[in-house]
Amino acid sequence: MKSLLAREVLLALFLSLVLGHSPGAQEVVIVADDPVEAPTWALLQRQLLQAQTRAGIEYFHRYFDERGYIRAVLRWGGDDGPDDAIESLHGWPILHALGAPDTVLHLYKKAWEGHLKQYTEAKTVEVPFARDGMYYREFPVMFDWFHHAEGLRVFNYQGLSDPYDEAFRERVLRYAGFYSGEDNEATNYDPQHRIIRSMFTGSRGPLLRDATALDWAGDPIEVEGRFKPRHGERNYAEMLDHFEDYTDIVGDLPQNLSATTLAFNAYALTGQAKYRDWLLEYVDAWRQRMVANDGIIPTKIGLDGRIGGPQGKWYGGVYGWGFTVVVPQNGHLSDRNTHYRGLTGFSNAFLLTGDISYLDVWADMIDIINSNGKEEDGRRLYPHMYGDDGWYAYSTAPYSEGAHEIYYWTLRQKDGKRVGREAESFFEERSPQHSERVLRNILGRVQSRLEAMRRDPTTAKTRLSDDPMVYNPVMVGHLVQLMLGGLPPGRTLVAAPLHCQVRYFDPLRQRAGIAEDVAALVEAMNADGIVLRLINTNQEESREVVVQGGAYGEHQFLRAVSGGEEVAVDDPFFTVRLAPGAGVQLELSMRRYANQPTLTFPWDR
Repeated sequence: MKSLLAREVLLALFLSLVLGHSPGAQEVVIVADDPVEAPTWALLQRQLLQAQTRAGIEYFHRYFDERGYIRAVLRWGGDDGPDDAIESLHGWPILHALGAPDTVLHLYKKAWEGHLKQYTEAKTVEVPFARDGMYYREFPVMFDWFHHAEGLRVFNYQGLSDPYDEAFRERVLRYAGFYSGEDNEATNYDPQHRIIRSMFTGSRGPLLRDATALDWAGDPIEVEGRFKPRHGERNYAEMLDHFEDYTDIVGDLPQNLSATTLAFNAYALTGQAKYRDWLLEYVDAWRQRMVANDGIIPTKIGLDGRIGGPQGKWYGGVYGWGFTVVVPQNGHLSDRNTHYRGLTGFSNAFLLTGDISYLDVWADMIDIINSNGKEEDGRRLYPHMYGDDGWYAYSTAPYSEGAHEIYYWTLRQKDGKRVGREAESFFEERSPQHSERVLRNILGRVQSRLEAMRRDPTTAKTRLSDDPMVYNPVMVGHLVQLMLGGLPPGRTLVAAPLHCQVRYFDPLRQRAGIAEDVAALVEAMNADGIVLRLINTNQEESREVVVQGGAYGEHQFLRAVSGGEEVAVDDPFFTVRLAPGAGVQLELSMRRYANQPTLTFPWDR
């Protein structure tokens, strides 16, 4: 295969006149002009982008109306609240940013606008702080960051495709202000003690009293014969019982670190240092608390900034290390420690600075916890909870919250040892055959969800806001892995920015996402770079793709090698022009986390 790598003024002029794209004076352009037989994985990838789009359109019109309002009974609460309504479209912004048609962008924006209006209009009767509207200034009035994060799974990724939307920009800055101390109404942050003052925070500020079951469960509602709550409650009394022990919310806790993504969004959008400074100030405070607490992240910080709060229990608080509650349906105990959501804050600080010490403090915690394991009946057991009597909830599985993510960010051998061989192999090599199997599987799952949705017997009057989620046909996790060499947002990083090795832009259509007919596969990666294959499946027309280092331009490309030819890049992005039916394999050396993240498209920098 013949490849030309150059910084040619004539080629730049040609692209400008013929394709409507004007590369910068120093932009590297790679031209692949030898046709190849399109591999099956490439055809399946293109098919999957279209299949998820078509299925998504049908899903949208089933569960949302022409205004973008969800067709469901609106409630406040931790089981089926406003966050679930928009979370029903999780994955959609990333699907568009991968290259799906603009219809995906238009529909999820319509739903976002619709749910903002819908839940501003919706009011509680008995829950005190939402009686004037569940949303105020287009944000939840006050709730915990476990649910805020889920409700922002759409908004946080809109900037990947749509950073120039003025309403998006205004909201990004307003939301960040709720937590940075800039907003006089939402006094959520205490700069003196560097804490977010409560578990319940939002556009009306913090809730500075113990929470009640009513605060969590929402207003009374008939359940039997009408709804089937997805948390298993059989009646409203059990909904209250679910949250009976969810009282200790005053003061700071690790889940609040998810709020740093709002500041990250604002910084990536504007470049204003104040957002970066606040993010690092808050994360640094948590890092210092971990060091002071023998390497373990505390789950209770008092209003005075002291670890453990008034009771002096570093493991206290709702969702804390010692948070074990009774399941009302069966009387069984359930461990609900969700401190791992705090990893988002440390990853955001790392994304801004490239300072690996933000990750090391978490990696060290994993090792410290596992060092408290014990031998029992010839087996090694590891703790996952901590209470008044010390470590408990032992399991044969080592504690590993965040281990997979840390290895992705560092790609160091010592961090890989914590994730095991199966997980480690993802980072080293993915064969075309493996990719083909994965893509076929997802295509099947899309169809299965679509068929299940068509059988869904619920109506707008018998449907709760979280009911549609199980039918959402948009599943981007494996596409993020294969196309971007990325880390799919998931259980731990629900509210985090997108982490990936590369991202793509279409210069002809002036939008984010891979160009039409082009497929991409990150075949291998290590700490020094990646191997990327691009295929133009169109046999008649050329295609052009801008390849960017990282989701936000945080990685710097150093060199590109193709067909034995090498060229210096020294940029966070470059352009690939693919002749009809052509493909190219690129060995790209990179300096990871070398640049400040930005949402600005490459041609506008």
